[in-house]
Amino acid sequence: MRDFYREPVFYYILAPVLIALWPVLVWAVYLPGAKDSYENEKTDLSEAQVAILDILKLDPDRLSIVDPNDTSLGKFSYNEAIAKAANLSNIPAANKSYSSGPVRESKGKRTQTARLYLEDVHIKQVAKFLTEIQSTWVNLTCDTIGLDQQEDMPDQWDVDIAFTYTY
Repeated sequence: MRDFYREPVFYYILAPVLIALWPVLVWAVYLPGAKDSYENEKTDLSEAQVAILDILKLDPDRLSIVDPNDTSLGKFSYNEAIAKAANLSNIPAANKSYSSGPVRESKGKRTQTARLYLEDVHIKQVAKFLTEIQSTWVNLTCDTIGLDQQEDMPDQWDVDIAFTYTY
């Protein structure tokens, strides 16, 4: 049996057979799967568009987001960005604290990280805060977010957010 695998004729026959099976496999398995996936994506898209329109009917203020191409924003600083987004989200200054790291350069990119703590905030305030700050500063990414609900309070949260800004 070992001699059978050592024969080059075995490989001369096996390679064309495997190459011939590939189009059959694509036609029989992958193509129908891709068609099903496409149909699922189409239905998901139509459902999402309906949901987006419903959200915009309920909260039309979401369309008044700051233009990210606006050059009047100036130079980025966590202090100003967090303060402005918190004010627009009705988060009191006493309920927020943050710490930011130094600007670091790695692989030709300059980045700066920050950690933000929000205490006793409603989930709608957190969502509006994230929408405002990330739509204003397009190079700001939210790396992680931790939500801790306060005991016996239906909509009181302590939030821990990690940001990274790429210059």
